[in-house]
Amino acid sequence: MPELPEAETIVRGLRPGLVGRTIRATEVIHASVLREPTRRFANKVKDHRIVEVGRRGKNVLLRLEAERLVAVNLGMTGRLLLTAGREDGPVDSRHPAVRFGLDDGEALVFDDTRRFGTVECMDQHHWQARSDRMGPEPLEASFTGKVLWDRLHRSRSPVRSWLLDQRKVAGVGNIYANEALFLAGIHPQRLARSVSRLEAGALHRGIRSVLRKAITSGGTTLRDYRTATGEEGRYAQSLQVYARDGEACSRCRTEVRRVVFGGRSAFFCPRCQPRRGARA
Repeated sequence: MPELPEAETIVRGLRPGLVGRTIRATEVIHASVLREPTRRFANKVKDHRIVEVGRRGKNVLLRLEAERLVAVNLGMTGRLLLTAGREDGPVDSRHPAVRFGLDDGEALVFDDTRRFGTVECMDQHHWQARSDRMGPEPLEASFTGKVLWDRLHRSRSPVRSWLLDQRKVAGVGNIYANEALFLAGIHPQRLARSVSRLEAGALHRGIRSVLRKAITSGGTTLRDYRTATGEEGRYAQSLQVYARDGEACSRCRTEVRRVVFGGRSAFFCPRCQPRRGARA
């Protein structure tokens, strides 16, 4: 599932070609990705200029004139591709769901194989209310090790599950939660409240480090994710534990293991991330 680095990479790829463009027409191929009737959605965005392309958590945000905003959640397999205008979508878009025709002849296509993603148009007040329910952005200066520890020590959830809760921290998903926990030497099943202040500092550094490196590499492509230009992310080769079960730990050569809890797989090194304080 695309996480913060993938969304940020897409935003950076789209921004130069989208800001200042006007949406002239909208084609909805699969209305299931919308959260309102097709005609209403199309009318909301028609003839509105895109004034900013941004991100909040895992969401790509297109800010329009008249205080309107299109929020795109990529779901599990969603992609946003900017391409020359074609009625059937871009060459490398096999599952287009929504196509925005732009005033320069290009098109912005939301492509989603499994259609778990969503596309919504709302006013700024509606979006702000939703944003306020999300956790802090982990790369902002206001997100400190102390802030992380203050939040962690109130929870009995396993720390990996805590990190996946978008109300706690915005944008961190399973890939980067596992990687950050490895860097911090914390077992993914440790109770969040058992993480010490010192460990929280290490986890804070791990989260920020892995997110920044993943952004520099254009995100992680394991299967479906592509950048705004259709390229694969390059960070998969740098993953140290995620999906590396059965392989030797890069630090100590102990076999990386996989455990399933909370409906998701977690990956860890049993030597570098001792189970001390872990949930049974």
